[in-house]
Amino acid sequence: MTNTSSLGPKGTEADKSRLAAAELLRSRAGHQTMGPLPDAIRPCTLDQALAIQRELIRQHPEPVVGWKCALPSVDKVVLAPIFSGTLYRGSACAVVPEQGRAWVEPEIAFVLAADLAARAAAYTPAEVDAALGSCHMALELVQHRYAADAEVGFLDQLADGLLNQGLFLGPEIDRVAAFQCTAMAIHFLQSGQTQSLAGVHPNQFPQLPLYWLVNYLSQNGVGLRAGQVIITGTYAGLIEVPLARPVQLHYQGLGQCSLTIEARPAQDSKILQQQQQQQQQQQ
Repeated sequence: MTNTSSLGPKGTEADKSRLAAAELLRSRAGHQTMGPLPDAIRPCTLDQALAIQRELIRQHPEPVVGWKCALPSVDKVVLAPIFSGTLYRGSACAVVPEQGRAWVEPEIAFVLAADLAARAAAYTPAEVDAALGSCHMALELVQHRYAADAEVGFLDQLADGLLNQGLFLGPEIDRVAAFQCTAMAIHFLQSGQTQSLAGVHPNQFPQLPLYWLVNYLSQNGVGLRAGQVIITGTYAGLIEVPLARPVQLHYQGLGQCSLTIEARPAQDSKILQQQQQQQQQQQ
């Protein structure tokens, strides 16, 4: 556990964010669930939660290759980074399992073909569309990093990346159909059994959160790069999927794919090595 005794009442917000992010990354590296952050560094406001998330990105050893997002509400901003080591293509991906299972969310992903640099002027939907390269079937890989009995709220989850532990990027789908996909039938075929779901996008059209994210990041000095992937909301909530068994995924009218989800190694050595190096530099 991070030692917060040296902070004192006058610990700067930057110090608190740094310690909070280090604690969250330590939990990720060990693949262990955790309780709430200590009160001295726990986020109490939206700005504090976002500051911790930015610091988590800074401390993470891997670059950001994508984002998850949704349209904001009065008191919530929904965005979280996806790191390079957790973006999967092809027919296999890996997760930190929960009780021998994986949790996924069916989504549509947008892949950029051109940079969208941070700038003062807002991007129009047409400009974002012009930078878009392709649309894909996708599964967000979900991890509950806080313990089941931890009394945490939205700000805690936002600071830690909103349960994201990666993304499976499936085959390309028709762009026009993707933009019009407010609802779709989703079928998971596993071990001879079919689970059928009536999928509905939480923000009506899947591209709307993309437009919001581009401008939110831009206004906060963060640009997007060609090749980055953005997901914008689950069509059917959390789906439980067994490990090491082939799964067929069908988006009716859009496409289908097969994949197998495996368990990740017991510890994330990259994060552990990065944290050790940072500690040595601070000594």
